[in-house]
Amino acid sequence: MKSERTLLVLGAGGHGQAVAEAALLSGDWQHVLFVDDRWPQLTESSGIAVVGNLQSVAALSREVNAGIAAVGNNALRQRWQEALTAAQIPLGRVVHPRAWISPKAEVGGGCAVMAMAVVGTNARLGDGVIVNAGAIVDHDAVVADFAHLGVGVSLAGGVRVGAAAWLQAGCNAGYGVVVERGVVVLPGTALTSME
Repeated sequence: MKSERTLLVLGAGGHGQAVAEAALLSGDWQHVLFVDDRWPQLTESSGIAVVGNLQSVAALSREVNAGIAAVGNNALRQRWQEALTAAQIPLGRVVHPRAWISPKAEVGGGCAVMAMAVVGTNARLGDGVIVNAGAIVDHDAVVADFAHLGVGVSLAGGVRVGAAAWLQAGCNAGYGVVVERGVVVLPGTALTSME
């Protein structure tokens, strides 16, 4: 029988709640704890205990097996992930049980791959990447550290998404498109070239 594992989720907002739910549904995690800067006023979120704020992370290191920064803001997610690393808490990955990741894909630490998402063969996700519900990362696509793919984003084969880029809901990137570092792409945009 698999030993019980606890995941520390930084951020108890909407995305954090979705990540916590996916973690528990996956069966990879049997317990979840939140930290959130609204603590101590906020003591639970979606029935899960909020046990501290960001300054509490190091003190929780012995109570958890791994942690994940669960906030949509790319810069904030990077800072929170750095706090986990500084506290020597291993970075967890959360994959919703209704997502599919090719066994030939690479998924970095701290990634969240949400319901109905697909990560194809030879695709690579850097650290702290969000692949939101229904998003597709096709074969050989690369999504660099702390990038965020919104709901329903579709990346064709060979697309390159730079670090901390944010493709908002419904964006589509054609074969071989390069999205530069830190770019924010508006919802529903079709990308055929970034010239």
